[in-house]
This record gives sequence, C-alpha cells and structure tokens, in this order.
Amino acid sequence: MATAVQQLPNVTDFLSKKQKESPKDLATEWAELEELHNKRLWHQLTLKLLKFIKKPQLQQGDNLIQLYNNFIQTFENKINPLSLVEIVAITIEQFKNPQDAIAFLEKTEVKVKINPDAQNLCKVLIGQLQLAKLNNLEATKKIIEEVEATLDNADGVTAVHGRFYLLASQYYRIQGDHAQYYRTALRYLGCIELDTLSPEVKHQHAFFLGLAALLGEGVYNLGELLAHPILDSLKGTENIWIVELLYAFNSGDINKFEVMKPQWSSIADLTAQELFLRQKISLLCLMEMTFKRPSHNRQLTFEEIAKETKLPLNEIELLVMKALSQKLVKGAIDQVANTVNMTWVQPRVLDRKQIITMVDKLNEWCKHVSTMENLLEEKASEILTL
Repeated sequence: MATAVQQLPNVTDFLSKKQKESPKDLATEWAELEELHNKRLWHQLTLKLLKFIKKPQLQQGDNLIQLYNNFIQTFENKINPLSLVEIVAITIEQFKNPQDAIAFLEKTEVKVKINPDAQNLCKVLIGQLQLAKLNNLEATKKIIEEVEATLDNADGVTAVHGRFYLLASQYYRIQGDHAQYYRTALRYLGCIELDTLSPEVKHQHAFFLGLAALLGEGVYNLGELLAHPILDSLKGTENIWIVELLYAFNSGDINKFEVMKPQWSSIADLTAQELFLRQKISLLCLMEMTFKRPSHNRQLTFEEIAKETKLPLNEIELLVMKALSQKLVKGAIDQVANTVNMTWVQPRVLDRKQIITMVDKLNEWCKHVSTMENLLEEKASEILTL
C-alpha cells in the first residue's frame, strides 16, 4: 500500500501571482523574496521576512496565513528557530478561532524543540491566547510554572523573558495577587525599552504598579519602584497622587497617609484594605525609625514608637513582633523596660531623603573613627609600656 506524501505548495506560482496582484512597491518586495529564496540565502531571507510581515498591506484578511502556508512552510527548517516563532507570533493574529491559533503554535513548538528559547516562546504565546482569548486561568498557570522553571536556569535575559513576565503579570493581576504582579511587572519593564510603549500603556503600568506596591503582601521595598522612570508617565495626570502616597509609605509618614485619605479612598481596593494599609505603613514607620538611628544607639521605647505610628501603647509589642517575624528588622524586646533594641533593618532602595540620612550617618561614623584615632595616638605610649 503506497504511503501518502504531503504535497508542498508551488512557491514559484504563489510568488508570481502575488507580484502580479500587488501594487508596484509591494510587488518589488515579493520579487526580492523570490530572488533570496532561489539563491537559498536563508539568513537574509529570514531578516527580510521579519520586516515584510509587518507591512500594513499584509495585515488584512488571511494574507499572513497564506504567506506562511504557501511559502515559509517550504523552508521553515532552514530558519533560525527563534526567528521562526517570531514570524509565527505575528501570523497567528489572523486566525479568527483562538483554538486554531493554539493548534498552529503547538505544531510549531514541536518543530523548534531543539531550541529552548523558541520552545518557551511558543508556550508563552499559547499562554497569552489562553488568558486573553479563552480566559483559561488553569492552563495559563500551568504554562507560567513550566516556563518559569526553565527561565530561572537561563543565562542572562533572553528574548522570551519580556513576554513571559508580561504574561505572568497579566495573570497575577487578574488573580488579584498584588505581590506577584508587582514583582513580575517590574521585571517585565526591566526587560524592555520604555520608549516602545505608548503613553497610555505606560500610565496604566505605572498606576497598577503603584496600587500593587501598596496592596502587596510582603512588599516593603518601595524605593525600587520610586526610582523607576515609569512613574514619570503619571506627571501632569489626575493619578499623580499615587506617587506622593508611595513616598509617604516609603518613609513611613503616617501623617501624610491620613492627609491624603480623600484621594486614596476614591479607589475601592484601597478603601477595602484600609486596615492592612495602616498596618503596612506602621511597619514601614518602624523600619524608618530604626534606619534613622545611629548603629550604636538603636534602642527604641514603646512610647516613641507609639507616638510615631499613632498606635495605642498596648499594640506596640505586637507591631514589633510582626516586624521581627517578617525579617524587616532584627533585635530584642525588653518587656520589663518596654523598649526594643534593634540591631539590623532590612536593606531597601533609598530615595533622596533617605540617602541624605545615610550621608549624615556616614559623616558621624567618620567623626567617631577620627576620635578613636586621636585617642589611640594620645594613649599609644601608655599602651606600649604596659
């Protein structure tokens, strides 16, 4: 019994037809593709295709699908696997049925399995379809876990990292996992050039990141976001207040937090979590108090902490215990004297005011060293004669 052989399309006929149908400028480009194909210059052809498929004339109907099935498919094994997936990523946008696009990507994934980055990119593209088109959260979660496990072992930042972190951040935002959204969204922005984003998208990222920083469980290093240029997109907008609120949290400024309540209470998510926000800013206030103290004098009384955090005296010990358990600070509680002896505060990205505080502390430390040096010089003879 004869084995059925897949009939490949006639490339010459397809390209000739396209040259006749297309306007002069586009017909010239079709001719260039044919020339590169006939000369078997696969690398140059790939580079040409990556630009060609983005042309506006090809974004209509199923032009890209036809291009792939009648032309690219015949030499796809000659194309760099990652470049092939980049071509497929644009092609699948013309599938009306998301399931058809996923099936197309699954076939491509098998073809590029020799290249981990290309294979991961296929999975991420499938995840984007599962999330955006089919709202299949379980399938998306599985893909995120699979890809994350391989990316953690990758050397440097690959072409997949940006798309993966974008997918992960979108998933965690839908799930309401503020802390994970905050971390993955910041990583996404670290993998791309901000200039490639539109002002509207920048504004959206900045606002959502601000909310996530405030609402995220375990997110206390707000300086990382405050130092990021993405927040510049909020300047001159009605949402600039969230930057002020972030600065208030970063410095543990509870007075500022209370003054700004009319603004932040307009966001339902923040109003619903008011108790959590107060607990968080109280912990940040305690961290800031510890940070400002010189290393040789970090004994805080319960009264001092209560005054700064505006909490009742009987709640201070619980606040300190929570800070210790979350490893925000290290130290010991003296229940008899109602004091806390701090020995360490969690490192954070500092804003300008905190850097000035650090400079003052370094200057003070230099003075102590100088004093000790002078003391040793004065007492050297006594020490040497012992």
